[in-house]
Formats: sequence, C-alpha cells, structure tokens
Amino acid sequence: MRPGPGSEAWPDPLDGVRVVQTRIHAGETTPLHTHILPNVSYVLSGSHFVRRNGAGDVLVDTRTDDPAFALPSVQWSEGIDEHTLENPGPEDLLVIGVELKDYSDPQGARVDAR
Repeated sequence: MRPGPGSEAWPDPLDGVRVVQTRIHAGETTPLHTHILPNVSYVLSGSHFVRRNGAGDVLVDTRTDDPAFALPSVQWSEGIDEHTLENPGPEDLLVIGVELKDYSDPQGARVDAR
C-alpha cells in the first residue's frame, strides 16, 4: 500500500507500523482511496473536513459535529472503505497517520501490508 497524492511515507524504521503525513490544501479534495489498515490519525492543522463514500454520500462533515470539531484531534479507525476527503476550510489540513502493518481484527482475520 502506497501513500496517495498529497501524502508521503516517513522512513520505515519500525517493523510493525507505517507513518504517513498527508497535506490537503484548502479547497482541495483527495482522489477516491481506501485505508485497509487500522490506524490512528492525528490532525495537526486545518479547520474542517468532509468525508464522502464512493457514491458521493457524506459520511462525516466536521462542520456539523456536536460537540464541535476541535484541534488537535486524534482519531482511531479500524480501516475505511473507498472515500474522498475534502478540505472546505481556509487553511491546509495536515494529518499524521500511524498504520498498523500487521494486524488481526477481532474476528481473527489477519491483515499484513508489509
């Protein structure tokens, strides 16, 4: 699995994790992509984001979160199906993601993206 546009993988000194830094410029939307690996995302900058599925349906819009979306934000994900991420805010959205490269889900299915 390779980082998508606007992303860069950090050097890979740790055997079990991959660290990816992603920058989505103000007003831009990422191409359709997935996150098959469980991950922790640390949102460092930006104001809001909108996540849409492959059909264009809104899955998350932080502009309508209650309680309100606030930075810094740390989020856990078991993995995300096909989606885009839009940055509707006035400043770049900067996210650091830590992906677990070798993981067994609670049902025992093994994911290995080495």
